[in-house]
Amino acid sequence: MSPISNPALVPPGGLTPVAPARGAGAGGSPDAPRKGGQAGASFADALSRAGQVEQADALSRAGQPAQADALAQAGGAQQLQFSKHALARVERRGISLDASTLGRLSQGVQRAASKGSRDSLVLVDGTAFVVSVSNRTVITAVGSEHMKDNVFTNIDSAVIA
Repeated sequence: MSPISNPALVPPGGLTPVAPARGAGAGGSPDAPRKGGQAGASFADALSRAGQVEQADALSRAGQPAQADALAQAGGAQQLQFSKHALARVERRGISLDASTLGRLSQGVQRAASKGSRDSLVLVDGTAFVVSVSNRTVITAVGSEHMKDNVFTNIDSAVIA
């Protein structure tokens, strides 16, 4: 019997033995390579990459393969995430998310973070993105044709990117 009795908890590639991590107190550095893993790779990085793949898949299923490709190409540890709500808004409102737009949005979020913002409105070419800066997640997106008479609340900054 497997040490994990619930098959839902077994990763798709199966279980692979991993040596216990050696911390600084056990004679090794915390960044030392581990068996079965990469040096410096963290769970948060893996989770972020998995989320990016899931978001790209959602955009592909929504008939927006160009946006999915742009999301996949924009990669990196500081990659923006899109909430399910934001993905639905992008799809429904026909908002274009090419590599240039995503790059400028990411730069705008980085600028907001450097000023200590928590929740920011980032304007990119007439499209407004409300972003949780602390976890780099786009909460919603509004195109210029839907902005009339809108009031954006619960933000502490605005960035024109």
